[in-house]
Amino acid sequence: MKLGVGVGPLGPPGGSTIVEFAQKAESLGYDTIWCPEIYGADCFTPLAWIGANTEKINLGTSIMQISARTPASAAMHAVTLDYLSNGRLNLGIGVSGPQVVEGWYGQPYPKPLARTREWISIFRNIISREKPVSFEGKHYQLPLQGGTGLGKSLKLIQHPVRESIPLYLGAEGPKNVALGAELCDGWIPMFLSPYRIDRVYKDSLAHRPPHFEIAAGVTVIVTDDIQAGLDQIKQNVGFYVGGMGAKSFNVHKDHIGRLGFADAAQEIQDLFMSGKRDDAMAAVPNELADEISLVGPKERIRERLQAWKDSDVTSLTIGTRDMETLEFMAEELA
Repeated sequence: MKLGVGVGPLGPPGGSTIVEFAQKAESLGYDTIWCPEIYGADCFTPLAWIGANTEKINLGTSIMQISARTPASAAMHAVTLDYLSNGRLNLGIGVSGPQVVEGWYGQPYPKPLARTREWISIFRNIISREKPVSFEGKHYQLPLQGGTGLGKSLKLIQHPVRESIPLYLGAEGPKNVALGAELCDGWIPMFLSPYRIDRVYKDSLAHRPPHFEIAAGVTVIVTDDIQAGLDQIKQNVGFYVGGMGAKSFNVHKDHIGRLGFADAAQEIQDLFMSGKRDDAMAAVPNELADEISLVGPKERIRERLQAWKDSDVTSLTIGTRDMETLEFMAEELA
């Protein structure tokens, strides 16, 4: 099993914190360092900063919002970073939800699966440099239809250092995961339980190609106070289930329901949206928080890590900013 780590907050201005963290992870043999993107810092700039100060560790976006960049813009970003890092980029992409897509990026959300399929097709065509790119889809057209009529099909000028750049899809819904298994090189799940992967995603992953990567994120908290550690996990779950979506549409709430906690997910949302945020966090079941994380003394974490090793997960992306925890997980998965 490969080992990755998330960048998390950027730290103080100047970027020294994330560089030191990345260099430590690289020295311990971590395979990839992943950088998020929501509606704050972008995902490419920190990775360029890290890439300039490391030599071997792969650089992953987790996840780049496809509504933020056209396929051509994303391809230029990706090819440039992959070129400068000598082929170290893993491009994780995703749709996000309508709150962010329409509220922040000002792009339409409907038909996310069809939109993603078209986006990936154009991106792949650009990277291949086989010919000038033209595409006639319902969501994307190259050249643009309905403009001046002066647009022309173009071919990427920059020669990539690789024939293709690994593409990962961040997804929670079964249809979206199936799309990733069909078109991408890997999948970045969220709030994944190693005990329930087959029950929820068996059909979605049934036709994934050989060497398909599953890069699952898991927060690791080494502590003797298990409940205090789980409470930290519950804060994050409660925020996403209760607040990162509308009452009528929340992909995170739906995902928790598919894991077998539908009643709890509904209660969390009701409490959160009525202003009772502390109660919403407390309503996250301990069982759920425990399954999607690694919390407790080292021996307990070591025991529970076995479930991840026995699952279909190929890469474990550790969520921690603690150097000792970084070292501990490297030792366990060496």
